[in-house]
Amino acid sequence: MTAKKMNSLQAVNSALAQAMAEDDKVLVLGEDVADREGGGVTGATAGLSTRFGDDRVKSTPISEQAIIGAAIGAALAGYKPVAEIMLMNFTTVAMDMIFNHAAKLRFMSGGQSTVPITIRTLTGAGWQTAGQHADHLEGWFAHTAGIKVVAPSTPADYKGLLLSCIQDPDPCIFIESAGSLFIPGEVDEVAKPIPLGKARIVQEGTDITIISWSSQVLRCQAALPALAEAGISAELVDLRTVSPWDREAVLASVAKTGRALVVHEAVRDFGPGGEIASTIAEELFGQLKAPVRRLGAPKSPVPFAKVLEDAYIVSPERVAETVKALMA
Repeated sequence: MTAKKMNSLQAVNSALAQAMAEDDKVLVLGEDVADREGGGVTGATAGLSTRFGDDRVKSTPISEQAIIGAAIGAALAGYKPVAEIMLMNFTTVAMDMIFNHAAKLRFMSGGQSTVPITIRTLTGAGWQTAGQHADHLEGWFAHTAGIKVVAPSTPADYKGLLLSCIQDPDPCIFIESAGSLFIPGEVDEVAKPIPLGKARIVQEGTDITIISWSSQVLRCQAALPALAEAGISAELVDLRTVSPWDREAVLASVAKTGRALVVHEAVRDFGPGGEIASTIAEELFGQLKAPVRRLGAPKSPVPFAKVLEDAYIVSPERVAETVKALMA
């Protein structure tokens, strides 16, 4: 396969183009996604309507309920729609459609109907977009039976995981984080789907396991040199998929290291880290050398002021400090 250097935003575009070329049932819809409106707010869908036509790449009204409702209807009619909700906070406008319909139709039809929709959405603090534009809400969706939640951190994962979401028979929330969109990497021009629910070991280690996902993986990765300098061998696990999450990989890693730290950008209280920490404690209680720790954002909307926003995000320095405290 031919690999090409691209950032995560370009990898999304490449994945959509590959999926649409391979299957004419794949559709794209959302605000301004067609070329005449600019190819999406980030340009992720640029060129697709010119290549595949306006029938398959639909710019919609500014109505999240209409976007998700149309996607559900298309999915029930045999299509594989990829719906773009511009920012993750805006999914709240369509929560009835997502939670009560997309997530439950398979169950309520006794398995006779599936809803193979992919909801692409952008979020992430650090860009001064403030409290209604930057929340990580993966915990809401991971708590909902019937929805898969995917949160990549590298360009190759953006492409491979998006291809898997499009092929999946269930609704998938595909989270694009602003902190990882412009990081370059090698991506196969014709890529294979990456299975959902399979973690990636970013770095192997023996002293502690750090578990994270989305752009927070990059901040954890930035903490690794300081830990190595302090003589700490840290294993970093990128979950990739928050629901279903790779319990086997996480438990195997923590069984080896005896210590665990879960790090996410979402608010710490009642966050996905609580589920992971609880599972580790239940399954490996006798093997743990220290209590499982969690790092996340404070229970606050994302601040607008830069100095407050910087304090809100879990920094590499905080990761390193917490790991050192656990080792002590």
